Amino acid sequence: MRKINTRFLRSLKLLAGAAVLTLFSNTAFSADPLVDVEWVKSNIGNDSVVFLDTRGGIAGKSKTDFLRAHIPGAVYTAYLKDGWRAKDAGGTPGQLAPIDKLEALIGGLGIGNDSHVVIVPAGGKAVDVGTATRIYWTFKVLGHDEVSILDGGMAAYTKEVGDDKKPVNPLEKGAAKVTAKTFKASLREEMLVTKEDVLKAQENGVALIDNRPNNQYVGINKHGKAKRHGTIPGALNVPENWLTNNGGGSFRDESALQKLYAAANADTDGEQINFCNTGHWASLGWFASHELLGNKKARMYDGSMLEWSADESLPMERKVSLD
Repeated sequence: MRKINTRFLRSLKLLAGAAVLTLFSNTAFSADPLVDVEWVKSNIGNDSVVFLDTRGGIAGKSKTDFLRAHIPGAVYTAYLKDGWRAKDAGGTPGQLAPIDKLEALIGGLGIGNDSHVVIVPAGGKAVDVGTATRIYWTFKVLGHDEVSILDGGMAAYTKEVGDDKKPVNPLEKGAAKVTAKTFKASLREEMLVTKEDVLKAQENGVALIDNRPNNQYVGINKHGKAKRHGTIPGALNVPENWLTNNGGGSFRDESALQKLYAAANADTDGEQINFCNTGHWASLGWFASHELLGNKKARMYDGSMLEWSADESLPMERKVSLD
C-alpha cells in the first residue's frame, strides 16, 4: 500500500481552510435575532462584538445595576435619556430620532459599522424586552443588520449561581471604557410607516396588529397622552406580554407564537403593520413577526396611537364605551 504524504494532506487542509475563510469574508450575513447565554460567554473579549446593556429601560432608572455588575466589556445606554427616541415635528413623542443624532449616539458607544451589537435588557418583563426590540428595530432602520438580543437578558445571564449564591458567569463592575467609533447609517425608508400609510392599509384590508394591552385595545383605558380611546378600525389585538414566556424576559418559541397569532385571528405572513402607543410595545410585535416568524412583510407604525388619536379626521373604534 502506498504511504500517504501527511505533509501534503496538511497542505490541502490549510488551503481548504483558507478557501472557507475567503468565502465567509466576502459574504454578508445577518446576525441571529436572538443569542443565548452560552453564545455570550463564548464571545466575551471578542473585539467585533459590543454588548449594549439597556437595563433601566422604559422605567428610566439609573445605571446603578450596571455599575455594580455587567457582562465584561459591556457598555451602558440609557434608553429614555440618551436620545434613542425624540419628539417629531408634529409633536408626537417617542419617535425615531434624527439620523445624525443616532449616528453620533451609536458611534459614541463604541459601535462602528462592522460591530456585532448584542442588546442586553434586564430580562424581567416583556416591557423591558421592548426596550431591546425598539433599539434593535432602530439599528435595522439604520441599515445595520449585525444586531442581536440576549434572550432572557441579564436575568438569564446571572441566573446560575454557585454554592456561595453568587452568579457563576463572568461579571465586572464599574464604568465602561469606551473608544468612540464612526457609525454611518444607510436609512431603510421602506421600514418607516406614516399615518397616511396606515390609513391606506386600513382601507385596503391590510392586517393591523395592536400590540397594546387588551384594556387599551377595547377602549376601557388609554395612554395618558392619547387623545381618544380605542383602536384603529379592523385592528386585531396581540398584546405584547403574550409574546414572551409568562410575560417575562424570554421570547416564546415559534410554535407557541404561531398558536397565539391564530388565537388572535392574525396571519403570520403577508402585509402587516404593528402599532401601540409610541412604537415601544409594537417593536415586540414587529420583532416576533418579522424576525422570529419570518414575516418580512411586517412593518411598524412608529407614531402609533398617540399620533393617530390626535388627528380627529382619522377613524377610531371603541369596543367598550364607559361614557
